Amino acid sequence: MKEEVVRAEGEHPLVVGVDGSEPSLRAVDWAADEAALRRVPLRLVYASLWEWYESAALAEDLGKHSEQVMAEDIVRTAAQRARLRQAGVSTSADVVAEEPEYALVREGRYATALVLGTRGRGGIAEMLLGSVSLTVAAHADCPVIVVRGSHDDRRHGRVVVGIGEKKTDSAALRFAVQEARLRDATLDVVRAWRRPAHESIAHPLFSGGPARLHEEQAADVLEQALKDAPTDVDLHRRTVEGPARRVLLAASHEADLLVVGARRAPQQIGLQLGSVAHGVLHHAACPVAVVPERL
Repeated sequence: MKEEVVRAEGEHPLVVGVDGSEPSLRAVDWAADEAALRRVPLRLVYASLWEWYESAALAEDLGKHSEQVMAEDIVRTAAQRARLRQAGVSTSADVVAEEPEYALVREGRYATALVLGTRGRGGIAEMLLGSVSLTVAAHADCPVIVVRGSHDDRRHGRVVVGIGEKKTDSAALRFAVQEARLRDATLDVVRAWRRPAHESIAHPLFSGGPARLHEEQAADVLEQALKDAPTDVDLHRRTVEGPARRVLLAASHEADLLVVGARRAPQQIGLQLGSVAHGVLHHAACPVAVVPERL
């Protein structure tokens, strides 16, 4: 099943993975708003091999007729929801008989970004879809946004981006700048720092001085990363002592979007997702964007 909408040539859509679950529908809402901000088309994709073989059994478990859980109905409902939320956004929908992680990673080659919910329709499907989100975030060629948080109407007016090792050309930072600009939001650029374990804060020789040195080094990393930052964004620099994962999770409670980078090695096999990105994807209080950083 496919709903065609004419798009201008060269436009890269925002792609949303849908499965009929409430988290995926919240992802549709978020993506529709994002597509309106970016002025790009919205593409909804339902991808599954499991559905074709198990739809009847699932329908029986849910006490519904099989046609109620068929992929065509799921994606059509999601498309209607998107159009009601953002009528001015060009929206298309497609069903793909393929494993979702493969289909969505392929879709990402031609997308502005991929948007996913946090989990699926309960039980075993929920765990499988959780692993799909992680796999897509670890392998996609474009930014992957996992829609987390309570998704109420509160707006903090803040985008947070974590800065890792010293690097002047950061795809994650560029993405965060664009998102802050689109939202007319403040951009918090955060560098976490930690004193080495052997520097005990209780030892009189190590009180104050070494900690200041590590904080100054973190500030230098920020200055280097932001030396070419645009002047049209309200940008705040922050150095915070603590593990990067914990620092960013704390910042996510007052953010509309948390942006982290994920290094991509061309020949590397397996999940290419660092521990910080992995941790915030599971526990952040707001949507998380994982942006590939090419090595």
